[in-house]
Amino acid sequence: MDQSANPGEAMKSFTLPDERIVSPEMYMAATGSDTGHASTLALEDINPANPHLFRDHSWHDHFARLRNEDPVHLNETPAAGRYWSVTKYDDVRTVDGDWQTYSSTEGIVLTPPIGSDNQFDIPELADSAPFIEMDPPRHTAQRKTVRSVAAPANLRTLEPIMRARTIEVLDQVPDGEPFDWVETVSVELTTLMLATLFDFPLQDRSKLSRWSDIVFAVPEPGGVVETIDQKMDELMECGMYFGGLWADRLENPGDDLLSMLAHGEATKDVPFIHHFGNLMLLIVGGNDTTRNTMTGSVYGLDKHARQFDKLVANPNLVSSMVPEIIRWQTPLSYMRRTATRDTELGGKQIQTGDQLLMWYVSANRDEDIFTDGDVIDIERPNASRHLSFGAGIHYCMGSRLAEMQLRVLWEEILKRFERIEVVEEPKRTFSSFVNGYTNLSAMATRKRHV
Repeated sequence: MDQSANPGEAMKSFTLPDERIVSPEMYMAATGSDTGHASTLALEDINPANPHLFRDHSWHDHFARLRNEDPVHLNETPAAGRYWSVTKYDDVRTVDGDWQTYSSTEGIVLTPPIGSDNQFDIPELADSAPFIEMDPPRHTAQRKTVRSVAAPANLRTLEPIMRARTIEVLDQVPDGEPFDWVETVSVELTTLMLATLFDFPLQDRSKLSRWSDIVFAVPEPGGVVETIDQKMDELMECGMYFGGLWADRLENPGDDLLSMLAHGEATKDVPFIHHFGNLMLLIVGGNDTTRNTMTGSVYGLDKHARQFDKLVANPNLVSSMVPEIIRWQTPLSYMRRTATRDTELGGKQIQTGDQLLMWYVSANRDEDIFTDGDVIDIERPNASRHLSFGAGIHYCMGSRLAEMQLRVLWEEILKRFERIEVVEEPKRTFSSFVNGYTNLSAMATRKRHV
């Protein structure tokens, strides 16, 4: 496609998938099976990829049992075929660190097997995989194009902007009245930062949150999206909007992520439509993960009130609290890899083409690494060993930015509030991939200055 044309117009030619297509999460959402307490299930019936476990926040015992009894656990379903759940820390590190044996090129989420009737395929997007779904050397070249956004010099530039916006948002939080922390604080702060990174119109920043929500949303009545068609229509809207911005950055480049992709050596000659995956990756990576860690920090420190007391007594502990909260929350539950050859992992025979789910949410609670892993300890000496950002060549390039956002938030919280309390249990994301929150009713008590 001619790069000088409006790239967004290419999105109009997409073919919507057939309504019969069923993703693994849709299948498990519909069946609703295997969601009892792990102790009541036969080992072979434990399936941690079921999104009901995450919406109900009942996944802990399932992973604990797998870590203890079957750390590399096989499931096979009509929608996804064979896939292994890798639940121990060292095994996850092994898979994440060996891209030659465990490839990213077939996708990072559980999907129907290649050639199955359920395979989700949009021919127009065949070459639009994000660089997180690439192996070297393509991965290396494309990642390099945008990694400067998290370089130390850029973080120093962004921090005062981030702090000013955090102050403004927190100063608008009601005093002593319930409010939704997700919408009022977490969504607002992350979309403001995303809009800055993309040089995206601030008045439309709510679109970024919406598009991020629907990428991994499971269609269901009354859900984030209700049908596959609705999901695809909104993704098309996203593509067309960014296509217009892309055309502008071709003529008027800046220091934003879009300009980096449009003019980077490894990406400048690639049509916009093939960058759609990278854009969605950057939106989700900059929104879902930080947003849910921000919310998880409020929820977790309310449930571990003595840790909140420690922070109040010594605000300098914020720096050690940040990696512990990221470990405890683990905003993305897993990443998938695909075996490129027959191999062995944890005593199990892995076949070529098998999917492996690296369950970060389980590895981060592995008692062999993290004592009392289900609890928050803001002075935990090895919290920074968590795997929430992955490991190896796909280690999250935005990790320092995410840490800075959480640190700045809590530095400003402690200046303003005596307490932030959870009013009722949160509503959680219906997904086994995004470990997140859709609503958290909270109440803040401001400090009284004499």
